[in-house]
Amino acid sequence: MSGESLTEQCLSEEAIIVENLTMAYDEQVIQQDLNFIVKRNDIFIIMGNSGSGKSTLMRAMTGLDRPVAGDVYYSCQSGRLGYWQAPKAEQQRMMTQYGVMFQNGALFSSMTLVENVAMRLAQMTYYSPSRIRKIAAYKLALVGLKGFEHYYPSEISGGMQKRVAIARAMAMDPPILFFDEPSAGLDPISSKLLDELLLELRDSMGITMVVVTHELDSIFSIANDAIFLDHEQQTIIARGHPKAMLKDDSNPYVQAFLRRDREEKKGYKP
Repeated sequence: MSGESLTEQCLSEEAIIVENLTMAYDEQVIQQDLNFIVKRNDIFIIMGNSGSGKSTLMRAMTGLDRPVAGDVYYSCQSGRLGYWQAPKAEQQRMMTQYGVMFQNGALFSSMTLVENVAMRLAQMTYYSPSRIRKIAAYKLALVGLKGFEHYYPSEISGGMQKRVAIARAMAMDPPILFFDEPSAGLDPISSKLLDELLLELRDSMGITMVVVTHELDSIFSIANDAIFLDHEQQTIIARGHPKAMLKDDSNPYVQAFLRRDREEKKGYKP
């Protein structure tokens, strides 16, 4: 590889570039010198043990927490500023390039499902109320919730709530979606169905996805590419397809993570 930065080398198939990113709370470094590329239409997994900084990285990538160094680029156009270098107006434009599904769904209990999905459209567009409701209902249909528009979050299952959160993240038709532990709190069947939904959305709509997860079944089922964050070395210690990582026994930390509980998963073949 030449001495060029990732942004100087970038090609059109690259959706996100993270370059020299360092995150810290006060004097405590969480992760440092992170460099990786997320390709378009991939499901990219951020994994690592508890406390390694997975969610902190996602917050830096989505404009919620400012890193102490480095930047995030949402396109490869020459000369474009990274998110954290850009003026506020340009940051607002970049934010239309992605949607975020938070770990707990973050649905508003006093709003119906269609109102939850419509909220960002009402905030960010000049569409009429009737058009907004039609778009929101369509997004719910895309995630298998047609006919549930007027239900409240308390009236549906946890797996369905996750689907509503995905529909809301898709409200503005972003080319990129971020997910923070999407399967958290779900039973194995609901988790599998959610994985199948993500694969369907990627394949049918060409959405690029960045997924923070520790769920092995999901990691091996949906990933195109991945990085492993280590909390002791405070940086990326492995990258590539999880199945390739599993075959590489050079890093005991990664092996321990990917092989945990395998004895209990009879017949599981990643």
